[in-house]
Amino acid sequence: MTLAPHKKAKALKSTSRRPAKELCSECGLCDTYYIHYVKEACAFINQQVAELETQTHGRCRNLEHSDDCYFGVYQEMMAAQKREPLPGAQWTGIVSTIAIELLNRGMVEGVVCVQNTPEDRFQPKPVIARTPEEILAARVNKPTLSPNLSVLEQVEQSGMKRLLVIGVGCQIQALRAVEQQLGLEKLYVLGTPCVDNVTRAGLQKFLETTSRSPDTVVHYEFMQDFRVHFKHSDGSTETVPFFGLKTNQLKDVFAPSCMSCFDYVNSLADLVVGYMGAPFGWQWIVVRNQRGAEMLETVREQITTQSVTSQGDRRAAVQQGISAYDQGVTIPMWAARLMGVVIDQIGPRGLEYARFSIDSHFTRNYLYVKRNYPEKLAAHVPDYAQRIVEQYKLPD
Repeated sequence: MTLAPHKKAKALKSTSRRPAKELCSECGLCDTYYIHYVKEACAFINQQVAELETQTHGRCRNLEHSDDCYFGVYQEMMAAQKREPLPGAQWTGIVSTIAIELLNRGMVEGVVCVQNTPEDRFQPKPVIARTPEEILAARVNKPTLSPNLSVLEQVEQSGMKRLLVIGVGCQIQALRAVEQQLGLEKLYVLGTPCVDNVTRAGLQKFLETTSRSPDTVVHYEFMQDFRVHFKHSDGSTETVPFFGLKTNQLKDVFAPSCMSCFDYVNSLADLVVGYMGAPFGWQWIVVRNQRGAEMLETVREQITTQSVTSQGDRRAAVQQGISAYDQGVTIPMWAARLMGVVIDQIGPRGLEYARFSIDSHFTRNYLYVKRNYPEKLAAHVPDYAQRIVEQYKLPD
């Protein structure tokens, strides 16, 4: 995809203009002079995953191949753990270690990542890290909307030619759309799967509604055992079953952009590191192209790997969950814990759990777009998402 040369006049920069309006994911592109491209680049104005997959990976996903349809273009997929976990990392520190290795080996001159502000552990602060210490300061996910691309001007002004960007799907689609305008000799993209981000106020509501001690939560994740895992500042772990969430209070907490997103697996990254397709306690790694393979090779000797597996059948659980979420069903915690134990024993695991999560979110998001933005539905929902949604009966 080729775009016209951009005008670098500061007059183009505006923090108030958001062409996607309420669907803006605050990726940061509109905070730079690259706002000139936003109508072509924004994932919520111009959905173009298939075209950008071909540009990035050399082909788009094969919709007749189930794994392609669900997980995107890939060369290799595995589960992994770092042999010596990185202190303070959310899991074992694979993402941070890859970033540090690329920097130390001179493969990149800087890393776009997200630290937090001194005042708030969850308030994102995008930076261009130039030292391992600055990368380590960005470890642990920030579950809030983050303007990662707001630093793109600094990249060009710095004269950097080799860059690693760590980000989520909406940010990476915008980045890929303007990639050729950045003047880089080499761009590496390390992605994480992403779903259901919130504003900072929305995050506070989620924590106060769900955790026993919202002010001490260091990080949390929706895990493969059908529980939300909270890590607290005293080192303790708290788990809350998915089915015990106060859905009736939380239905409106997620950002409209996240409720309209169909790129859970970060399909335009070179390498993806998450958890959703791996056994509990392991990370899921997807190598999408040769650049991704180069990135993973830097840590091969530091990680233990195993093949991905798949077990169970997600479809009945997804179908039942559609109406339960739609109606805001909330059940007593004792029943939720019992249900969680049973489903953890007999429910989907590995790649089937990943499909469960994708199906659940895609059907929910399809209904959200259909009801709130019907004029966008046909153009906004990618073909692969349409195929996934068509497996289920949806309410009107």
